[in-house]
Amino acid sequence: MKLVVGLGNPGRKYQATRHNIGYEVLGNLARRFANGPAKSAFQGEVADAELGGQRALLLWPHTFMNRSGASVVLARDFYKLENSELLVVCDDFNLPLARLRARSKGSSGGQKGLEDIIRALGTDELARLRVGIGSPPEGWDPVNYVLGNFGKDEREEVELAVVRAADAVVVWAREGIGPCMNQYNV
Repeated sequence: MKLVVGLGNPGRKYQATRHNIGYEVLGNLARRFANGPAKSAFQGEVADAELGGQRALLLWPHTFMNRSGASVVLARDFYKLENSELLVVCDDFNLPLARLRARSKGSSGGQKGLEDIIRALGTDELARLRVGIGSPPEGWDPVNYVLGNFGKDEREEVELAVVRAADAVVVWAREGIGPCMNQYNV
């Protein structure tokens, strides 16, 4: 079994914001592959899915971004999963808009949700798929930028990136992080 975590903040206020692109990727996966509706569990919402022949649990933590680790640890421990069976999908403002970057380990790169998951798990050796949201314009507060909505001129490109990111998650589930990196880290 695999555990795929999409990072974001709960509530209507944060829907479609840059910081919630992880939620959007999981939403795409759920529409395409879920075996039923999402349910409340592990301080979030979960849905069972089959990704590339692998059973997967899709997890949307509802703990707010900077407390995501608690939700992830609850789900991981309940299913007795290894960290190698976990993938975190999150935004990254250090990547150009719509660019994907998969990694098997490393720092949080300043992404607060990923940082909390690394802290809670006690290791940075976990797969992550970052989706580029573009850099804040000069003089902008990064917090306001990530909590803002995509511009109308960006939305089409973002929607394509969400589909590509969901496809990358399927490759990870079926083949592992190496093939996912080779195929999607362009």
